[in-house]
Formats: sequence, structure tokens, C-alpha cells
Amino acid sequence: MITLPPDYRPSDNEEFMNPLQVEYFRQKLLRWRLDLLKEADGTLASLSEGGIHESDITDRASVETDRAFELRTRDRARKLITKINMALERIDDGSYGFCEETGEPIGLKRLEARPIATLSIDAQERHERMEKVHRDD
Repeated sequence: MITLPPDYRPSDNEEFMNPLQVEYFRQKLLRWRLDLLKEADGTLASLSEGGIHESDITDRASVETDRAFELRTRDRARKLITKINMALERIDDGSYGFCEETGEPIGLKRLEARPIATLSIDAQERHERMEKVHRDD
């Protein structure tokens, strides 16, 4: 088990995906997943409070719209939790931080911004261009 210094931030001056960086991203992913799960618990509690008790049809529609929005948000969070779990698996198998297409390092700045990234910026741009080409067909 590695203990991170309290002010640790990954740096380009270190070996890429050294044990400190790996632990840093593991903790970042675990905190993110915990936050999403807490939000989901709050949603579940709010939805289990019972039916809609608004007598005014406009108020009722507003509450139903809010609930539908919240459910869509929770569905996106569920998918994000799956991606976080997959990133944690990549940490465990040693492939985290490396592009799944090229095997090259994804880069610390990209991982800081999107810790679940699986592609380098160049590979992601190629992927998006291919999507656009096929979508336009």
C-alpha cells in the first residue's frame, strides 16, 4: 500500500505511471465513484418518498419533468460508474494510463481532466473523425 503525500500531484518530471501516480489516480477514481453513489442514494431516497401529491396539473407536470430529468442523470451516472470500475480494473492489470489503440501514454493532463480516458488525444480525435464520417453517410 502506497501512502501519498497530502499535496502530491503527478508531474511530467516523474516516470509515467509510477506507483505514486497510479495510487493518485486510484484514489481519484474511488472518490469520484463514492460521490456518484452518494448522489444516487439521495435520488433513491427522494423517489421513494411516495407519489406526486401536487393537485395543480402544472405543478404535477413540473414534478414529473424533474423526476424524469433526475432519472436520466442517474442513468448517466450509472454508466459513468461502470467506466470508473473499468478504469480501476486497468489500474489493477497495469494498463491504466496507456492508449488502448496505440499503447502510448495518454498523458497526465488528459488523465487529470478525464481519469476514465482510454485513448490518447490523437487516437480520440481519429476515432471522432471516423464517427463523423460514418454518421454523415
